[in-house]
Amino acid sequence: MGIPNIVLCRIDNRLVHGQVGVTWLAHSGANIILVVDDEVAKDTLQQQIMRITADSYHVKIRFFTVDHTAEVISRAAPEQKIFIVTKTPKEMLDLVNKGVPIKEVNVGNMHYQDGKKQIASRVYVDDNDLVQLKELKSKIDKLYFQDVPTKPLENIVL
Repeated sequence: MGIPNIVLCRIDNRLVHGQVGVTWLAHSGANIILVVDDEVAKDTLQQQIMRITADSYHVKIRFFTVDHTAEVISRAAPEQKIFIVTKTPKEMLDLVNKGVPIKEVNVGNMHYQDGKKQIASRVYVDDNDLVQLKELKSKIDKLYFQDVPTKPLENIVL
């Protein structure tokens, strides 16, 4: 099978929202958003809300589980410019461990919660997140934080 044309991978606990449509879609040139989240893949209400953003920017959107993504991504058409977004580092790491050819990951927002500490602007992690991010960083070329494409990227020090 072929190598998918993955133009951006982002961890953002908001998944698909206005910022994705306004900035990241234009910057990346993506024409399909692939939301990889086992829960959202079954939740039609969340899908409908995210579909509004995708539709308003005239891009396709798909909602897959981690396993389904790993199973089918190599069959993506070459003209599909894929933007993968996950809610947490766990899903992105699972994709890498299942053979999805991810080279770079942009960590967007991981909101503050009790028990989480800040490691970059708008990135708060707990011990599990840290373990997953460290493993992810060891398996890909680049792991960084960048809120919007017009701001400089910050290397994430773990």
